[in-house]
Amino acid sequence: MLLAAFGRVLPQDASADAGDWPDVDIRLARRLGPADAALIVMGGIIGSGIFRNPSVVAKELHTTPLILIAWCIGGVFALLGAFLFAELAARRPADGGLYAYIRDAFHPVVAFAYGWTLLLVSQSGGMASAAVTLGAYVTPLSGLHLPERLVGAVLIVVLTAINCLGVRTGTTTQNAFMIAKIAALAGLVVVGLFAPNAAHAAVHVQDTLTRSPALLGMMGLALVPVFFSYSGWQTASFMTGELKDPARALPRAMIYGVIGVVALYLAVTAIDLRVLGEGGLAATTTPSSDVARAVFGPLGERLVALLIALSTLGFLSNQVLVSPRVYFQMAEDRTFFPFLAWLHPRTLVPVAAIAVQGVVTLFIVFLGSYDQILNYVTAVDDIFFGLAAVALFVFRARDAATGVQAGFRMPGHPVTTALFGLTAWAIVLNLFVRSPGASLIGLGILVAAVPIYYLFKGFLHADRRHRR
Repeated sequence: MLLAAFGRVLPQDASADAGDWPDVDIRLARRLGPADAALIVMGGIIGSGIFRNPSVVAKELHTTPLILIAWCIGGVFALLGAFLFAELAARRPADGGLYAYIRDAFHPVVAFAYGWTLLLVSQSGGMASAAVTLGAYVTPLSGLHLPERLVGAVLIVVLTAINCLGVRTGTTTQNAFMIAKIAALAGLVVVGLFAPNAAHAAVHVQDTLTRSPALLGMMGLALVPVFFSYSGWQTASFMTGELKDPARALPRAMIYGVIGVVALYLAVTAIDLRVLGEGGLAATTTPSSDVARAVFGPLGERLVALLIALSTLGFLSNQVLVSPRVYFQMAEDRTFFPFLAWLHPRTLVPVAAIAVQGVVTLFIVFLGSYDQILNYVTAVDDIFFGLAAVALFVFRARDAATGVQAGFRMPGHPVTTALFGLTAWAIVLNLFVRSPGASLIGLGILVAAVPIYYLFKGFLHADRRHRR
């Protein structure tokens, strides 16, 4: 009954019959250029994580060298991911990005599981955590003691409405916020250079190695927030259907965008450590505000809060823009609710898919917690990152048999491709060992996708046969 109810929400000008897909020739409009693609890549990565996660890492790793090593490892992983997705985009410039890569490499049920967890865990969870983090900066910014979750919920509703106005409107909004993000990070680094240098304990990496037999486990757990902060480059691939010349624009945008983000993240982490020290960084949940306060007092704290709020808004705007394109493609493939395949005839955007994404995100905002969201989002994301690496092996083998050549090739393949995939799965394994509760939530949603996929297929196919 639930499936039937959703099937009947399909707009009248999209289909005459409930349960049928739109038969009009309306497609996503290719209105975005290379600059848009690059800003979308960076906007999908830089959110609230870099303003909060350095403190989470410092709680696990207690020395400056190890903390910086963790962020360097995350940067290398992100670059490998950018190279990998650049070749995937060059070989398969299809609508849906990673969803389409997984569908074409394996089976539609695997792609459905990705889109299903994207809606219920990965994208919605990441957006929810950003919204909650943004709420934490409202008090130092305005002096108003508003509930964090309420602030995040209002912003999600507003950004959802903006993106329903058209892809150009949504992209322009996210681009403007992206410029604010770069200004926020650059300003934070400059401010930190003028702050007093914190006193650091004389702790050496070798001493830590000797005293901590479980260092590998500590590093693995510390990499969870690092990888979470760096993740997001893959979401730009969701916009393939609205990019001009995606086979060329998307690979370049991913590589240059990720390089810029890695440089910014390392600079911010180094400044946090310089000003706060390892102990101070581990003790705070708002390191960026603490850095500014060390220089300018309460005024600096409020200025940074404003910049962080703009940055987090940009991330939310980016995710509201890109994520619904996957649910649209799932409906196009006839494996999800039919009404999600409807495009507004004037704006040519998947309005229904955008609205559904907003509703699910609001649900997580009011029910989840930051640490839980961080763990189960990372666990699910990295499962599919590993599958993306396997997909590249599959596509290379198929294309070699047909003589197809890609415009971009993964440097160091097959070693680097295998390293990326195995690293992603190692993070998942470590997370399940160290935080099994939150990880099992994500795994349960993932496994539940399999019977739900066949339920959709069976119900929708039977419904179409009945209507004939």
